Amino acid sequence: MIFILLSLLLLVALLFKFLTSDGEALAKQLASLGAKLILSSRNEAELERVKNQLTGKHAPGEVKIIPLDLASGEELLKEAVQKAESFFSGAGVDYMIHNAAYERPKSIALDVNEESVKATFNINVLGPISLTRLLASSMLSRGWGHFVVMSSAAGKTPTPSQAIYSASKFALNGYFHSLRSELCQKGIKVTIVCPGPIETSNGFGSGSTTSGKKGTFERRVSSERCAELTIIAATHGLKEVWISDQPVLAVLYLVQYMPTVGYWLMDKIGANRLEAAAQKGNTYSLSLLFGKKKAT
Repeated sequence: MIFILLSLLLLVALLFKFLTSDGEALAKQLASLGAKLILSSRNEAELERVKNQLTGKHAPGEVKIIPLDLASGEELLKEAVQKAESFFSGAGVDYMIHNAAYERPKSIALDVNEESVKATFNINVLGPISLTRLLASSMLSRGWGHFVVMSSAAGKTPTPSQAIYSASKFALNGYFHSLRSELCQKGIKVTIVCPGPIETSNGFGSGSTTSGKKGTFERRVSSERCAELTIIAATHGLKEVWISDQPVLAVLYLVQYMPTVGYWLMDKIGANRLEAAAQKGNTYSLSLLFGKKKAT
């Protein structure tokens, strides 16, 4: 099977993916399982670095790379898809993992300018939609294909200090759930993965186990564990999966099954989370519930 991993756009004749730390973890685990991979990202040097670190039946020798910017326009995206489809003797892409993400530092919703809004939606929403549309026709002709979408817990709950990022993930979820309903009887599957805080080397909050403020600790799932659970979810055909530590996981359940309580809770912590973000403190602490206490 062929995977494309986007951001590490991971394409395996399985998938496309844009290279991020969790994307790197996915690539390593998929390669070790014997998948044929196509990796894609804006940074060709990073793609080569990751490729050379992969081990498995088809790695690193048979791993393909496609340098690509999701915001480059439909013509270049179309060329990338055609190239990916031609790899591995034209076997085609079986899985496409959308892993690209653009997230700015946490801030007040009204402080985000139009340029930042467009940049976020171009990478998080419009690019993945365009790639999906371009690739889906080939999948439909083969009668099989699977899109794995790395979304976020921010696409399931209100997320004070991350309003635009949250909006982009809500949009992503809406599109891919609708796509699945339209195409599921034609052999197309969609798995949406909604991680909470993940321990990666990426910058804005997704990056490290500790926030920028010394002594503040945020509980995060490791990128390796997130990758493992993502692969399990995809191979079992799950439609949506949440991957997070507490308290984010509890909030997801409250908003999903007891929305009145969940929204009350988020309203309660909203202003305190903005303050914690401004101070580079812990934005996931239970202490945000209590008055103006600083997150520690």
